[in-house]
Amino acid sequence: MGTEDTLLNAVIGAVASVLLSFTGISPLLGGAVAGYLNSDGTADGGDGLRVGALSGFIASIPIVGLLLLLLVVLPFLGFFAFPIEIGLAVGGIFVLGAIAVLGGVAYTVVLSALGGLLGVYLKEEL
Repeated sequence: MGTEDTLLNAVIGAVASVLLSFTGISPLLGGAVAGYLNSDGTADGGDGLRVGALSGFIASIPIVGLLLLLLVVLPFLGFFAFPIEIGLAVGGIFVLGAIAVLGGVAYTVVLSALGGLLGVYLKEEL
């Protein structure tokens, strides 16, 4: 593919991350695919980190979409008409959920970036 198709390589890596999600290290594998495809064999590790992180960010978009749906749309639809005490508890659950999802996004992006670095290394060695 080459380095001129960085966005395409990142999307391919994101699709690989989603398809390999049963492995538990799918962001690493998807980032490695993106880094391998994006490397021309002489690139430095910075290119692999960049395309891997972009791949992880793209793979995280559905997670962020679900978070926005839960945190923004559903409360306005009237599903959460609780007394104030229960409402505060539900709000705390939403905050903890948001922190967990953002932590998952950070995990995905960082592991994908490391995978991109690994993919560049494999391309140079093979």
